[in-house]
Amino acid sequence: MDAFKDRLSQRAADTGRADLAHQSRGRPLTEAEDALATALMRIYGTGEHDFGRVAAALEAEGVKAPVSGRTDWSEALLAEELSALNADFDAAYAERGYGA
Repeated sequence: MDAFKDRLSQRAADTGRADLAHQSRGRPLTEAEDALATALMRIYGTGEHDFGRVAAALEAEGVKAPVSGRTDWSEALLAEELSALNADFDAAYAERGYGA
């Protein structure tokens, strides 16, 4: 019986499907999206979560907004960019499914 449980655990951990690592993406990230994601993870990693201060940090770092191309970040721009990116990823997921 233990061998069966071990096999189930192994199967749950190893699906053999590399595309599941990014199952929520219907397409790969662009360079600008990847740069924003990296910057956001760095900023959030400091414990900062206030959108206004996150936007100020993005502007201070000179991060380019993936949708508008702007670098003059504000709380409103951050919300607009994240909403637009989310809608685009939702559309790509609906069109292509998971696993970019």
